[in-house]
Amino acid sequence: MTSYSPERSLGFVLHDVSRLLRRAFDRRARTIGLTRAQWFVLAHLSRNEGINQAALADIMEIEPITLVHQLDRLEAAGWIERRLDPEDRRVRLLFLTDGGRPILDRMYELGSETRAEAVAGLSEAEHDALIDTLLRIKTNLSTTLAEPGDGPAAVTAAPARRRRRAGSRNE
Repeated sequence: MTSYSPERSLGFVLHDVSRLLRRAFDRRARTIGLTRAQWFVLAHLSRNEGINQAALADIMEIEPITLVHQLDRLEAAGWIERRLDPEDRRVRLLFLTDGGRPILDRMYELGSETRAEAVAGLSEAEHDALIDTLLRIKTNLSTTLAEPGDGPAAVTAAPARRRRRAGSRNE
């Protein structure tokens, strides 16, 4: 039996690499005036334009009020806009603006620089194998966490949805 070593533990290594990637990207993002919270919102919104505020908060695994504060700042900067949902006027849908798209483009450039720094010294084959392995792990965990009737994207929002369900049972 092998002894446990946090330095070789998948969870610890993934957490540390993720933390270091965020810190490296944060350092670059500060040069264009972005905070971590802002770039996190912009990144998720770019993948989910037209989403409502509550659904974006679910995907990001944050409380809706926390997201609202970030959206207020991004809207004041002219990078996003909230539009009324034509089917439900109580709901606001989120979109990047023409002013936000150059910021997003610059974020992609900074992300590319950060990734290049992170994988320096890996061959293309090693890089591809790493990504393939991580995607397989993601699929394994997504399948394990999926609830009956969930669609493919539901696992992303599941933690926040479970928090809400637990809260409603406790009320």
